[in-house]
Amino acid sequence: MNSGRLIENEIEHFLDLGYNDKKEIYNKVVEKLGVPRPTVRRVARDLRLRMINRVKILQNEIDKRGWTNNENNT
Repeated sequence: MNSGRLIENEIEHFLDLGYNDKKEIYNKVVEKLGVPRPTVRRVARDLRLRMINRVKILQNEIDKRGWTNNENNT
């Protein structure tokens, strides 16, 4: 596993634990893995962009079917 994936896993781990302050998450990842903070920020940016793109894809599926936020379709 490469260092970028390790950093992503740690970011996701701290999100799963309920951390919601990105500076705190970055600090925890830097402390745990001993990687430079700019690297953590870069990996977090890449992860965020991928996640946004995935949400957009899912949102497009909802929009194409005409569902609204009030409907409980899955």
